[in-house]
Amino acid sequence: MSYLLGYLFIFLARVSDVTLATIRMLMVVQGRKKQAAVIGFFEVCIYVTALGKVVSSLDNIGNLLAYALGFSCGNYIGIYIESRIALGKLAAQIILKSQSDQCLIEKLREYGFGVTVLKGEGREGSKEVLNVVINRKDLPKLKNIVYDYDKEAFITVSSINPVNGGYFSSIKKK
Repeated sequence: MSYLLGYLFIFLARVSDVTLATIRMLMVVQGRKKQAAVIGFFEVCIYVTALGKVVSSLDNIGNLLAYALGFSCGNYIGIYIESRIALGKLAAQIILKSQSDQCLIEKLREYGFGVTVLKGEGREGSKEVLNVVINRKDLPKLKNIVYDYDKEAFITVSSINPVNGGYFSSIKKK
């Protein structure tokens, strides 16, 4: 029974520290120094404790398996949590298959999105290119609005660093 509790401890510790590592990396990339430092402190405390338990009895294959399985599950859970909290900003570029009109632009603005319209030239002639900077968590809403208007729209999205200036609505209509 004590072996099983040891395996469970190693597994849960590793899941926790790898999950924290994933979230910490997101904070580092976004320049959130304080949050990254606090998360890193707890991550390393848990990591060293779990590693110490494994290293203290290297002849126990169960410890190694629990450690590896915890690492795998921690990656999965960390990525899941990161996608749910969806921190950060994205730059979306929208090129419509059909001719753009004010209807979609006004609808996007009605939902609180700031839209900049540029003229573009493509293989099929001139098009309007809509540039929108959004919160990551608002991407599904943006896609739904655009695809309701034009099912063949071409949307590209890039992660961006924190932004100064511009228009950002803090409350989006449902």
